[in-house]
Amino acid sequence: MSARWWVIANPYSGKRGEVAARARAALESQSIEYELHESENAAHVARLVRDGLAAGATRFAGVGGDGTAHLIVNALMAEPPDATPTLAILPAGSGSDFIRTFALPRTVEGAAAHLATDTVYPCDVGKLSGSFGERYFLNAANVGVAAASVGTTNRLPRRLGSLRYTIGFWLSLARFPTRQVRVTAGRRSYEGPAINIVAANGQYFGGGMNVAPNATVMDGKFDLQVFHGPRRLAFSVMPRVIRGTHLRHRAVSRFVTETFEFECEREWPIEADGELLGNGSVKGEILPGALHFKI
Repeated sequence: MSARWWVIANPYSGKRGEVAARARAALESQSIEYELHESENAAHVARLVRDGLAAGATRFAGVGGDGTAHLIVNALMAEPPDATPTLAILPAGSGSDFIRTFALPRTVEGAAAHLATDTVYPCDVGKLSGSFGERYFLNAANVGVAAASVGTTNRLPRRLGSLRYTIGFWLSLARFPTRQVRVTAGRRSYEGPAINIVAANGQYFGGGMNVAPNATVMDGKFDLQVFHGPRRLAFSVMPRVIRGTHLRHRAVSRFVTETFEFECEREWPIEADGELLGNGSVKGEILPGALHFKI
């Protein structure tokens, strides 16, 4: 087992041209053994992960946001190594929400110090199946208005930082109608009007909103929430979502489940870890302890 970290940096996270240099400086300041590679696109990330596995790497670090971690996780799960891989995140983007669950430092420099220790945390991974094929996610997946807001958010200026997520949501909500849906969560189900369904593994997404305050990444279950009722209820629900006090709101139905199925009369958009996947019905299952997460 290699002690060296196989580091994949997204050069488009943070300020252009600075990400890899910051990561190198931070890792060397901690005397961490590493091999750093800059990714060019999603396909290149997958190829870099395969190269790492072929070289015997078991410890992978993503320099970027949740999207970078998402691509690394998908590559690892597509061709899982014999030993459970370890994943670390050195946050360099505006949307590094997964690490909030662990209260990790939100800078490359602060997070790099954690790579010098041996402490890891067993971590579940979510798996989605739909018209897009199979995709894996680390933090959370959404079907509905939160997924629709991803495209809106990505078109907003990056200088807005995490505020982009809030603005993107409200802009999307204004034109996203409720629909009749059916959600099956193990032996329980919900059937009726809804505007969003979230399957959470971590606790935070959308720029720091505490959507799943009771979620844990090592229980082998999703924290599944259905947001229903008329759109006007969003004005009372969303302030509570930010603080994590929304679970008893009448517009929220919560399930704790190992699997789920979602069907809608219209093809709603689907996203995972901030990456748009496609549209339509979707099935989800949890993969217990599929990763070790570096804390």
